[in-house]
Amino acid sequence: MNEDSESLAVSLFGEIFMADQLARNRLSRVLPKGMELSHFTVLNHLARTNEERSPAQLAQAFHVTRGAMTNTLSKLEWAGHVHIRPDWDDARRKMVAISPSGRRARDTAIASVSPIIQELVAEVGIDEVRAALPVLRALRQKLDDPA
Repeated sequence: MNEDSESLAVSLFGEIFMADQLARNRLSRVLPKGMELSHFTVLNHLARTNEERSPAQLAQAFHVTRGAMTNTLSKLEWAGHVHIRPDWDDARRKMVAISPSGRRARDTAIASVSPIIQELVAEVGIDEVRAALPVLRALRQKLDDPA
């Protein structure tokens, strides 16, 4: 890697890391009281897939430890946002599904973060965002590749 491409790579990832931090901070502030960003992302995932997932599958999907996912799921279960049941095929495993309360909480969270996201996209420009998506998607796919 030559000096120019190394500098470009460092700048790119510096911008991604800073944008991630700023986005998390801004969105966390407008989430409904008591909801953390990790809660929202799990509820959003379960709502979008509309299928039960094991805690291990969720941990893998979010690239967090099983312990971290168990902690998040415990809080969501306590709030009534998810149902956790034994796996009927393997009693050692559990399965997680979003509850009606969880869907409402997720919808409320979407309503609170959507104006911020829409405003940012409008300010940056729809064409610019559309052009950035393939690059960001390709980077995510490369980073997700275990090789």
